[in-house]
Amino acid sequence: MNQYNVSTYTEPQPPQSDEVILIASGDLRLSANQTCWAAQEDMEKSLIEAFAQEGITIKRGHPYDPDLEHGFIWNQRMGMDVFKNIHPDARLIVAEAVWQYSHHVLAGLRSHRGPILTVANWSGQWPGLVGLLNLNGSLTKMGVEYSSIWSKDFTDDFFLNGIRQWLKEGTITHDTSHVVDLDSAQLPAAEVELGQTLAHNLNREKAIIGIFDEGCMGMYNAIIDDELLNPTGIYKERLSQSALVAAMQTVSDEEAQKVRDWLDERGVTFVTGSDETTELTDAQILDQCKMYVAAVRIADEFGCDAVGIQYQQGLKDMAPASDLVEGLLNNVERPPVYHAQTGEELYAGQPLPHFNEVDEGCAVDALVTNRIWTAMGLDPATTLHDLRWGEQYTGSGVDDFVWVFLISGAAPASHFIDGYAGASSERQPPMYFRLGGGTLKGISKPGEIVWSRVFVMDGALHADLGRGTAVELPAEETERRWQATTPQWPIMHAVLHGINRDQMMARHKANHLNVAYAPSADIADKALAAKAAMFEAMGIVVHLCGNS
Repeated sequence: MNQYNVSTYTEPQPPQSDEVILIASGDLRLSANQTCWAAQEDMEKSLIEAFAQEGITIKRGHPYDPDLEHGFIWNQRMGMDVFKNIHPDARLIVAEAVWQYSHHVLAGLRSHRGPILTVANWSGQWPGLVGLLNLNGSLTKMGVEYSSIWSKDFTDDFFLNGIRQWLKEGTITHDTSHVVDLDSAQLPAAEVELGQTLAHNLNREKAIIGIFDEGCMGMYNAIIDDELLNPTGIYKERLSQSALVAAMQTVSDEEAQKVRDWLDERGVTFVTGSDETTELTDAQILDQCKMYVAAVRIADEFGCDAVGIQYQQGLKDMAPASDLVEGLLNNVERPPVYHAQTGEELYAGQPLPHFNEVDEGCAVDALVTNRIWTAMGLDPATTLHDLRWGEQYTGSGVDDFVWVFLISGAAPASHFIDGYAGASSERQPPMYFRLGGGTLKGISKPGEIVWSRVFVMDGALHADLGRGTAVELPAEETERRWQATTPQWPIMHAVLHGINRDQMMARHKANHLNVAYAPSADIADKALAAKAAMFEAMGIVVHLCGNS
């Protein structure tokens, strides 16, 4: 008999052999969960039908909540409570048709013993693919085994053969033959020397990435522990978004208006209105200009080489979106910011790399890109994009699978057709951004790109690198793709070299990847080689993907 007042945990009943449990992680924002629930519900109905054809019943691990008007797990505590009622050996599906906060379910998934399958719908709408990739990257970092699958309608052979293998073997085998480990002996000597020299300099001189609140978007995979980060020569300055708001209050209306005037003079189109709940207003833009000035001054105060603004929880309720700010920071040509006391121009003639949503894997990548591209005399403007979605496209000289790379912020104007003159700023969607604020929207120019991703796997830092081409699509096709995703955000039409859709999805360990331009294929190859050599010299395990 237990003499202390402590309850004894009793495991729930194991599911039947013909049952699978399904859970769905959602957003922290009620408005997003409510708006996106219909898409999630439709996907789950399709999954139920597909598994029923295999003789399997899907049972939801948590009910629809009529008061909240959605059926998502919407915070970490709820996720823990849900898993208390799921047998740890159950076959488990995590189904995602939406952006989701991975930390809602990571506690339960970390200790789950049964086979885990992450599933997303092949759609750019909300987007489930981005949520899936973030969750996959988080599970990879945790060292939790999982399988993953995606489909447009859950009736194709790729999907059906995948779930049959998972039901039979507890795993799904994907083709990742496009990935090879780096053999630096095969790289050109001059670029190896450049990369190694820059890595040595970084390790000796050190660099600081400014973190405006770490991890509040639930992106566990985007947090790099100091023990892994510091040996590369990179350290964190942990800053508070409340300090950013406080610094905004010290920026005068006159200073902010000068930033707006600078953008107006260069031809940025601000799509404004008078209803602040649904339209971009001049007052919102002025606040964003204050945030831009404040962010640069804080970065200078702490000696930061790059900064990341989390936005979302907290800041989203106090200020307009940070996305216009992020795009400006990542560009060489940007509105000047001066020291409040000395009047000295800060970071003159150079970008202050910004890593969106405080994705620290992208921070490391952006720093390396900045140093390699600068040393090679190239435009060091870099950005991260979501792997949002994509489709085959044939026409206008293109016959390939064309990805939609899309991000709410951080895209620099030099990446756009016609630069600032080709950019617009439109109000962020109210369901995500209650206080509004504009983006820096544009269509990425055609050209050669290097893409990359730094991530944590097997307790170490890894980097995937590859080559691609940004292509130009007809205006009507661009608009169709925008309307199928988020039309307020900057877009890149990307063709990845030597990698098909399913290979990319199977391998990629994050919702984001970094992109930088080079003026020709030959120079892009050299820049990739130097980047790979620098990563390796920093102690990062490097993998080349596709025709690199």
